[in-house]
Amino acid sequence: MRVLLCGATGFIGRHIARALRDHGHQVLAASRSGQAAVGQEPLAVNFMAMTQPSDWLPLLTGVDAVINAVGVLRDSRRQPMQLLHTQAPQALFQACADAGVRRVLQVSALGIEGQDSSYALTKAEADNTLLALTERGELDGVVLRPSVVFGRGGAGSELFVKMSRLRWLALPPEGRRTLIQPVAVPDMANACAQLLGPASATRGLLVCTGPQALSLEALLASLRQQRGDKPARVSTMPAALARGSAWAGDLLPCTPWGRQTLGLLQRDNTASAAEAAQFDAVLGHAPCPPNQLLARTWS
Repeated sequence: MRVLLCGATGFIGRHIARALRDHGHQVLAASRSGQAAVGQEPLAVNFMAMTQPSDWLPLLTGVDAVINAVGVLRDSRRQPMQLLHTQAPQALFQACADAGVRRVLQVSALGIEGQDSSYALTKAEADNTLLALTERGELDGVVLRPSVVFGRGGAGSELFVKMSRLRWLALPPEGRRTLIQPVAVPDMANACAQLLGPASATRGLLVCTGPQALSLEALLASLRQQRGDKPARVSTMPAALARGSAWAGDLLPCTPWGRQTLGLLQRDNTASAAEAAQFDAVLGHAPCPPNQLLARTWS
């Protein structure tokens, strides 16, 4: 297949592009920079200007499938979420329906349901558009909603690894009680490739998680154990201080920590047994467990 991959130079997008290439697909790598790895066809796209289906139609000539992996953690004038997460993807999905490009994958996030953050609301709007087009039979769409995606190069993963190296930790209350279900980025990427092949009959929502739910505190402890480090001392950060640090994090573009991230930690970010089984079936194997994340993604 010839696949238009939007966000091809991002953390998840890079891994998806590699998995697609390994599965024999031709990758049209769309990004703001127009850069692409060896074996990919580069395409420079200003996603903020792609808000009408007609903007996308010329890019869909000869394309068999589309994957949207564009995403930002902070809303800003330079990268407005309403344009990047909602308007541009909605226009892309409608263009696919108009052009007859039926297979469309949307990389979203688990835990956005019921959230009122800009990240959650804008992602959900695009998800709902793709799901509606699929329900009407105009597209064969899949919305992938991963829990925390773990791997080298991911801003959140890099932060977690740095935190796990500290011998003393003060975590927000949510970090000690809320459950996450981290998924290794190679598994996430391989799921996209499988959805264009053996799992091509899959439609609708696909929750993407690892096999075990654990708190952030437990994940950090596991990362220490994987390196052979002794357990760290952990205390609970006062809630007011956690909120203040999230506000401060919004002012620092170099860190993924901020109010959007804190909001996603307000509730468990995990899969049901049925959702986990569906992801295993798409992958064709069990996903990477937390105690092997460094070996599988950091070597």
